[in-house]
Amino acid sequence: MDKILLSNLQFYGFHGLMPEENKLGQRFQVDLELYADLEKAGKTDDMNDSIDYGEVYDIVKSIVEGKAKKLIEAVAESIAQTLLSSFEKLEACKVKVIKSDPPIPGHYDSVAVEIYREKSQ
Repeated sequence: MDKILLSNLQFYGFHGLMPEENKLGQRFQVDLELYADLEKAGKTDDMNDSIDYGEVYDIVKSIVEGKAKKLIEAVAESIAQTLLSSFEKLEACKVKVIKSDPPIPGHYDSVAVEIYREKSQ
């Protein structure tokens, strides 16, 4: 299956269980794999035969920078379901939501959730 990759999309949101996360906010990164048949787009060189990356970015931004959720699992699910319902050509997607600075003790680069969802037939 062909795929479109969008890597390290960066946003500022207010998701988390801790009150300070909802008040102060923090950085989030999102990686996407969008699965679609891209053969026609490759042959026609026409955006109507593909998926508009700018529109994808705007959708993800509105979710991550929008209404706060407790879990990044819920953020990822919202992104996946919104993308699948917004683009007819999109057959499946992998969404990774990365929280770089969660308020948990220890040494680590980040915490993340990655989900894969397909359009229901």
